[in-house]
Amino acid sequence: MNPASPTPPPAPAPAARRPRFGFGLLGPRRGRHELSAEEFESLALPVGDDGVVIGSDAQGAPAVLGLGRPSPFGMVLVGGAWTAQVIAVRSVATGARVAVETGRRPLWTALAQAANSGQQCITLHDVGRVPPQGPSVHSPVLLVRDCGARPPRGRAGSAPWQSVLTLLPYLSPVAARLMEAADLVGIQRVSPEEAQQAGRIMGLPHSDVEALSTLPDGVTLWCTSRSRMYVATRPTEPEAGLLGAERRMD
Repeated sequence: MNPASPTPPPAPAPAARRPRFGFGLLGPRRGRHELSAEEFESLALPVGDDGVVIGSDAQGAPAVLGLGRPSPFGMVLVGGAWTAQVIAVRSVATGARVAVETGRRPLWTALAQAANSGQQCITLHDVGRVPPQGPSVHSPVLLVRDCGARPPRGRAGSAPWQSVLTLLPYLSPVAARLMEAADLVGIQRVSPEEAQQAGRIMGLPHSDVEALSTLPDGVTLWCTSRSRMYVATRPTEPEAGLLGAERRMD
């Protein structure tokens, strides 16, 4: 008689898993949350779309001017001080400090006094007397240069977190140099001869050259060498009480 087959030994009990400290409880396995390089753009935040609302475009959409930049940014506005003052007061509303270099201190005094009710937001300086402003990401600066049609070279210029707006009442002989060096140019109503000159400097089409001599008060053509936009600036009720209605001439 054949001996009985030996009984197989019992299977060893599974070893107890050691707890994985710091990783929580074990749960169902899922795929890793991964993105391809092409998908990263979908997570980007529109941090470059913030700034100062300077008016509305031809479609009625807000026109936003980004003044707080990590790189130097220079602008030239051929127009009236009213528009420059609106940009200044709206810059303060976004948390920027404004330094005004001007030979027309009485023109800016009321604005500075109204803005400085709680802290020194707008400071006025004589031409050539602007001290270092110490701009930073937490305290950006807008420097407005209201120094006439032939502004001298300033001690303070554009820098990271410090933008410069140079105001020209009309196109003087130095306007071409300033406009060509600027990152952005704004042109309000000018004479037909000045419109022709501005068109040559900025490479504007004939339709825009003709329009420049007929622009209503408060309308500015903001342009670069590659793009352009008409912006209508209308004051809010507090701005109208402080600065009056929109106007081209001071």
